[in-house]
Amino acid sequence: MALPRKSTRNGTRGYAHLVEIDVPIARVWRALTEPGLIRIWSGQEAEVDARQGGLYRIGKRTASAREAHIDIFEVNRRLRLIYLRGKNSPPSDSAAVDDFILDARRGEGKTSLRLLGSGISESAEWDRIYAGIRMSWERYLGRIKTALESPPVPKKPVKVIAKDPPLPGLDY
Repeated sequence: MALPRKSTRNGTRGYAHLVEIDVPIARVWRALTEPGLIRIWSGQEAEVDARQGGLYRIGKRTASAREAHIDIFEVNRRLRLIYLRGKNSPPSDSAAVDDFILDARRGEGKTSLRLLGSGISESAEWDRIYAGIRMSWERYLGRIKTALESPPVPKKPVKVIAKDPPLPGLDY
């Protein structure tokens, strides 16, 4: 007779995303590291101390922001974030990590952006958090691609020509 398998999970899980962006690596790097550009694709506040050992935060400081320590900072090549445990996070024995890797692809001016996420607990308490993080990054990478490949074009002011010019003395 075989013993029943344990239903508890105690490992970690991760995710991988890849997006090809038709812009040079330096522009993709700026989109990942400059707070003004992060606000465009994330729709949230951002704070970045862009250096190894620096801070990377998306979201309001007082709310449910994701705050990370910048572990690896190789300009135009690699950005690895180790997330700090949030106040409302369930217990975990592992650290969540996001590793962004940029490569030139298919000729000049095209960038391959890979995101490898890892270290998220397999416990049931983390199921919703894991799904939210994984799906958020999938959307964010799509937004980065769209923002960089199709930036908004400023509209030219339209001159309105009056059909009937005002009459002298009645132009009030």
